[in-house]
Amino acid sequence: MPKQNTSPADYPQAVLQQIQLLGHNIAIARKRRGETQGQWAGKLGVSQPTMARIERGDPSVAMASYVMCMWLINQADGLADLVAPLQDHAALEREVLRVRTPRKASAAAPATAASRVLRPHAPAAGQPRKAQPAHRADPPGGNDSPDGIRQRILASAAKGNATAQGLAALLLQPRPKAR
Repeated sequence: MPKQNTSPADYPQAVLQQIQLLGHNIAIARKRRGETQGQWAGKLGVSQPTMARIERGDPSVAMASYVMCMWLINQADGLADLVAPLQDHAALEREVLRVRTPRKASAAAPATAASRVLRPHAPAAGQPRKAQPAHRADPPGGNDSPDGIRQRILASAAKGNATAQGLAALLLQPRPKAR
């Protein structure tokens, strides 16, 4: 077995406490089912001493063994949901902040609403000019305004974009009042 890079003694205390709580809860679930450590060890494919280490919350036990215990307790597929992108509030808040922060002006001239309108191409020599469809106007404030960005995020969320749904959830939350 390869040597661990980080010793469990170096883990943050909060992490160690969570692993111990997980082990304690696994022990309670096993006991409530009236099963022995040996029976659960057999179901998990580990030894009885390893099962005892899991129940003590030993951080050096493989994560797969803990996950198997959780699966034995509740065979739902929800474990990965704990770290799903929509649950990553710190990253979502950072993305919202990035969207809300105005962009710095680039060295090139900024695009105006008039310059973003598509111009019809000139027909080739001897070709009749075709009627071009009318283009929709930019929303008030332009596409790069906070309202334009907000509308694009909400539209993407409505189409099922998971990242946009997370951003939309944060955008729709009431903003804390400044003190």
